[in-house]
Amino acid sequence: MADPKGFLKVTERELPKRRPVPVRIMDWKEVYEPGDSAQLRRQAGRCMDCGVPFCHQGCPLGNLIPEWNDLMWRGEGRAAIERLHATNNFPEFTGRLCPAPCESACVLGINQPAVTIKQVEVSIIDQAFGNGWVQPQPPGRLTGKTVAVVGSGPAGLAAAQQLTRAGHTVAVFERDDRIGGLLRYGIPDFKMEKRHLDQRLAQMTAEGTRFRAGVDIGTDIGWDELRSRYDAVVVATGAMVPRDLPIPGRDLPGVHFAMEYLVQGNRAVAGDPVFDQISAEGKHVVVLGGGDTGADCIGTAHRQGALSVTNLAIGRQPGEVRSSSQPWPMHPTLFEMQSAHEEGGTREYLVSTVEFLANDAGELRAVRVAETEFVDGRRVPKSGTEREIPADLVLLALGFTGPETETIQPQLELDVTDRGALARDAQYATEQPGVFVAGDAGRGQSLIVWAIAEGRAAAAAVDRYLEGDTRLPSPIAATARAFSV
Repeated sequence: MADPKGFLKVTERELPKRRPVPVRIMDWKEVYEPGDSAQLRRQAGRCMDCGVPFCHQGCPLGNLIPEWNDLMWRGEGRAAIERLHATNNFPEFTGRLCPAPCESACVLGINQPAVTIKQVEVSIIDQAFGNGWVQPQPPGRLTGKTVAVVGSGPAGLAAAQQLTRAGHTVAVFERDDRIGGLLRYGIPDFKMEKRHLDQRLAQMTAEGTRFRAGVDIGTDIGWDELRSRYDAVVVATGAMVPRDLPIPGRDLPGVHFAMEYLVQGNRAVAGDPVFDQISAEGKHVVVLGGGDTGADCIGTAHRQGALSVTNLAIGRQPGEVRSSSQPWPMHPTLFEMQSAHEEGGTREYLVSTVEFLANDAGELRAVRVAETEFVDGRRVPKSGTEREIPADLVLLALGFTGPETETIQPQLELDVTDRGALARDAQYATEQPGVFVAGDAGRGQSLIVWAIAEGRAAAAAVDRYLEGDTRLPSPIAATARAFSV
């Protein structure tokens, strides 16, 4: 185990410092300063090596957290990355982007601040890439079977890497011009610089995975045609249909979905020309939605030079400590101060958006809001509390309702659940033989760690379908209904 008295000697939770706000909003680099190896060793040494490590239960991947905490405390980074890669294909993604349900389940967290599991994880993989320890793992033999993976987000990439290593010939199709899905165009660089994605894609290419960007399955190639070409198909297209807000003024110029804004911002940072880019420069920006996507919009708006940024949420502000309805080891809903929130702007809760208002020229000028009240369990605007908030740009970050099904449903005759996701059984299989669904397309909007876990589990199911058996790990079983976190 790690230091037997570590959690007694080091009771404080330490994380790398974030770069000063006036400095970091001038660029798009990640917000954290380089980590301190001594600090990392202290924090890894706080791991208690519990008799029942509930962090395993908190992580859908079943990461062997006490083992690699111990190895990092001992300074054995190469062994630590082997342990980490045994359960997680992409710790450089989860270590930066996952909300860390493993930390919520940490036994030490019952009466002390939890172990900094997420920071130890990202430090392990960054050290491994820096030392050249992450090498391609091509298969020892080829099976002669072919698999098409549609979608190149974390679920699709995890499934593709597992199936490639099992010896199948795998092609990943992506309709965007670059591989990566939301990792590429949905996550701003200040949260994850794209070099981390590119170096992992280089490893996968060397292993034999084939990438086909700029191909829209359902339009460029029919889903039924794709199925006839390949022995199996994995649908990992995500849940990209945004939740709208159909109120008066919704069609005004200046009201946009968050992902439309973020994708353009990522393209501009990558150096691509973006014509008629939605920009916050010199504008009063209102972001509707208090989740991660809303925070990404806030940080992007600050870097683009917004005059003001106001973040509105219809519900109550979460508490700063666990509620009795979310006891340990559950992953609680807590008030969170992300890096974007430190950079300025205003956050307001219990605010209902009533109308988008235009000036005489037909341009967006303000948002009319009211206090939220609860009537028969419904959240409604409270009469007599209306007010206006100046707005030149409104970004809708209200979540997603499910996958796009306009082409796949009729072309493959797939069922859709009552929550809008693609129907599948406990083995990720649809009613169409050889067609499997992984990630948000079958689960509903969820976490990156769930996407990777489902990609790995779906890969095992595909391998079993093709070969009659599998040696690939399957960390979780799918639920037939969509699920949202």
